[in-house]
Amino acid sequence: MLVRALIVVLAILNLGVALWWLSRPDAAPAVPPVAGHPAGVATLELAGPADASATPAVEAPAATAQAEPAPSPAANAAPPAEPEARCLSLGPYATQAEAQAALGRAGALLEKGRLREEHADASGGYRVLMPSVGDRAMAQAIAKRIAEAGLGDYYVISKGEDNTVALGQYRSREGAERRLAELKAKGFSAELVVNGQSRWWIDARTRAPGKSLPAALGAPRQRSLDCAAMR
Repeated sequence: MLVRALIVVLAILNLGVALWWLSRPDAAPAVPPVAGHPAGVATLELAGPADASATPAVEAPAATAQAEPAPSPAANAAPPAEPEARCLSLGPYATQAEAQAALGRAGALLEKGRLREEHADASGGYRVLMPSVGDRAMAQAIAKRIAEAGLGDYYVISKGEDNTVALGQYRSREGAERRLAELKAKGFSAELVVNGQSRWWIDARTRAPGKSLPAALGAPRQRSLDCAAMR
């Protein structure tokens, strides 16, 4: 009786299992892995279209042109100022030919030049002079030195031979030469001039510095000249 009951129970259990097996849903078929992609490795997904409201990417500005090099200070420097013109009377020369030859040696140092004849005193005799030394104040200072040296008979010429110191006038050449030697012994540079003998001067307008023009002309003396007289 007991055995029969166990058989009935087992039959019922087998029937229940068979019904459960038949009534379960079908399992989803397994997706085969992508060819050439290892199993278990994450795949890259394609992003969807960008949102229309998204801010567009700002385009990078183009590279600016290379800045030009700054000019050198020398390029910006103003050209040097041209020296101011000055006018001189240079000489004296014994003859017109000598003065003309000196004028030809001036070259580019001379802006404008002309010859001028100076007529000396026709009374005859000889004069001893100290060449023009600059302005009147300097000529007077030299005259003072002559007086302090104990040498008389002098005066400053303010007309004609500007700022020349006259040191005596003599009838004979011997007297003039003695005076000249006396002055040189005291350290003064003087010259002997024959009265009645014309002398030639070069009136010049120049921008040359210093004594470059007198040196080129071989002029023993120079005087300042008003440039208005050269126009």
